[in-house]
Amino acid sequence: MDISLWILIAVLILIVLYGIGIYNKLVTLRNRFQNAFAQIDVQLKRRYDLIPNLVETAKSYLKHERETLEAVVAARNQAASALKGAAANPGDAGAMGQLAGAEGALGSALGRLNVVMEAYPDLKANQNMMQLSEELTSTENKVAFSRQAFNDSVMEYNTYRQSFPPVVFAGVFGHSQDATLLQFEDREAIQQAPKVKF
Repeated sequence: MDISLWILIAVLILIVLYGIGIYNKLVTLRNRFQNAFAQIDVQLKRRYDLIPNLVETAKSYLKHERETLEAVVAARNQAASALKGAAANPGDAGAMGQLAGAEGALGSALGRLNVVMEAYPDLKANQNMMQLSEELTSTENKVAFSRQAFNDSVMEYNTYRQSFPPVVFAGVFGHSQDATLLQFEDREAIQQAPKVKF
């Protein structure tokens, strides 16, 4: 056999091996950001589970504030529904946008609840409300850290997918679109966890 044929075969083998390496890295990075979203999912579900307890505890004190309590519950349900859609496809821009909007609405509803509760000193002193407040604050911090880890993973995936030569192979390997960062509409307000004061 001719030496040039051996060189051609060796080059083709190297290209195939390099392509396999790119594919494996794309899969690894996609799995990493999907896992990072799973951590957000866990924390948001915990947050959504705490909110009904908070509302139930406040109900007896806030009999005249039924509309505010109902708004919190409705926003929580909408956010929980949006989370299910986003969890099904964490890289989808539409699902991330719906989750961000629902989270913004929930944060706003919790803010209104906070303002209303300020007028009820007995409620602020209630032991259950103080404990729920502490758990909610802790969960908000965990959500923020999880969201940061998710966005870091998405950025790493997108950067690798867009770089050369992976960009040449990405579409062929089923990685034709960038993953979407989870950014909330009201970024300045979301930087601070909702504070439920008692």
